[in-house]
Amino acid sequence: MEPFTHLLLSVAAARAGLDRLTRLALPIAIVAGLAADLDWLAALAGPRGFLVWHRTATHSLVGTVAIALLAATIFAFATRKHAAPVQFLPAFIVGLFAASLHVAFDVTQSYGVKLLWPFNERWFAIDSLSGFDMWIMFLLLLGILLPMLFHLVSEEIGEQKKSRSAMTCALLALFFACIYTGGRYILHMRALDVLNSRLYRGQTPSALGAFPDSPSPFHWAGVVVTEDAWLRVDVPVAFAPFDPFSAKVYFRPPPSAALTAARATPTATLFLSFARFPRATVEQNDGGYHVEISDMRFEIGAPAGKSMTAVIDLDPQARVLHEELDFGDLLPR
Repeated sequence: MEPFTHLLLSVAAARAGLDRLTRLALPIAIVAGLAADLDWLAALAGPRGFLVWHRTATHSLVGTVAIALLAATIFAFATRKHAAPVQFLPAFIVGLFAASLHVAFDVTQSYGVKLLWPFNERWFAIDSLSGFDMWIMFLLLLGILLPMLFHLVSEEIGEQKKSRSAMTCALLALFFACIYTGGRYILHMRALDVLNSRLYRGQTPSALGAFPDSPSPFHWAGVVVTEDAWLRVDVPVAFAPFDPFSAKVYFRPPPSAALTAARATPTATLFLSFARFPRATVEQNDGGYHVEISDMRFEIGAPAGKSMTAVIDLDPQARVLHEELDFGDLLPR
């Protein structure tokens, strides 16, 4: 998820009771809850470095514990001479909860995380939430800001009651955010069932996926793989019928030496280890062949130039001339 939602999650977690464990629970939760996104710095190494390191080390179980340990150590060390120093263990618990919350919500998206890094390279992704979800942001903002509104309306409320009000609202915000996420997961499974219940151009799907494509939890973007094509189709799970004939069809290129050579390049091999729905195009030109391999997950709702692609140019004899990862405008330049 984008950083602002992670910030709201950390603030809500701190106010939901973590602030009773230790002094400075709020800044500890914010630091630990946002630290995982430091892996965006991998973009400085270019698309290859980004693909290797984004959502890996800092989003793994090992990385989550390391972030909590580091945050607790920093705050315990920085306050060691204070009259009321931060104790390491409570700070570690706060940091671990906030860092875990970050990873848990990132798992719900389509990009995924390598939870078991460095022992296993498997990607974990639930596909139920988009990178920006306005409803989760609204729930968290409501839970954080409502106590302030109560205070403005009733300034006579005592400190203890204000504290309880803030904790209750934060707990409710986190609770309903989790309920909403669970509801979207159920609707996502429903979308997969709808996709799997039909034939496409007379063929049974060999693979399929459903991805959030709008603020509505009742509308999903479907990806279907058949023997000779990839299809992109809208999947309503309520209020409208599903029409498989409305799918946009991308036909597979015929087998060729150029495609085989392109897929064997280090760039394509790396990209294919990440892509879940790879789609290839092969264009022949005067200089030979131009091959592009994209992942249909990131073509969903993406404007032109904002998708991830492996690009390989070959000569007429299918010898590789150039290869690169192109992430369009996804990475800072």
